Amino acid sequence: MKKLELEFLGTFLRNRGAAAGLAVLALVGVAAASAGVLFPYSPWDMRGAPFMQPGEMEFVLGSDSLGRDVAAGIAYGARVSLLIGAVSTLVAVLLGITLGAIAGYAGGVVDDAIMRFTEFFQTVPSFMLAVVLVAIFSPSLGSIVAAIAIVSWPPVARVIRAEFLSLRSREFVQAAEVLGRSRSAIIFREILPNALSPIIVLASLMVASAILLESGLSFLGLGDPNMISWGFMIGAGRSVIRMAWWMSVFPGVAIFFTVLALNLVGEGLSDALNPRLARRR
Repeated sequence: MKKLELEFLGTFLRNRGAAAGLAVLALVGVAAASAGVLFPYSPWDMRGAPFMQPGEMEFVLGSDSLGRDVAAGIAYGARVSLLIGAVSTLVAVLLGITLGAIAGYAGGVVDDAIMRFTEFFQTVPSFMLAVVLVAIFSPSLGSIVAAIAIVSWPPVARVIRAEFLSLRSREFVQAAEVLGRSRSAIIFREILPNALSPIIVLASLMVASAILLESGLSFLGLGDPNMISWGFMIGAGRSVIRMAWWMSVFPGVAIFFTVLALNLVGEGLSDALNPRLARRR
């Protein structure tokens, strides 16, 4: 087992992009975890004069239109982005795995019903559906997580269904059926562990998509009003971008590098979990 783990880690780290992405994510995680230490005050506090440029006084990244510290907002906003990205992805993956596994293993009418249900969600633009859901249930951390999870699970369900269709006829599944194991045991103990590789890669990309979705919602004023986020900061600075460019640029850079890092990590995971495909590149 340790040998396999070392091979996986070695393959992953040989991908320079993935290693760089992991380093960027680690930096963002450290900034989020230590935000209270680096900035022992609320990011909503008015700490100085409005529109102070980066480097003036104690404002490393400048201040906004109300004299709030932009650097503090980015650090505390990292918590919101990572939390929403991770939790919404976890919920979407669990929902997609459950429905995809049932559809792929049961087949027939059950498969058709679940796939038609999945297609219904895929026909509606994800961002528009998320906007409608958050607007209906009022903007809050819970409603944002739920909305992003609801629009994100269909690709997971399709990938899991395809994996189950290819695995359910394998010898180890037939052996489990002959031994009289229950359907739930066959699905979640025999087939699912062999179908998780593509889901791990997909989940890393879904976190990036969730961060972008949350940023878009906050930019439109549909973020949690009690929590600062990168999208909110960009939206707050859009009307004064010529006079105070740093209000929008620095949060935008944070979103760009975080999403890019997640995509690079996803590519590295794909290479490590599918070494044969990696060799062909």
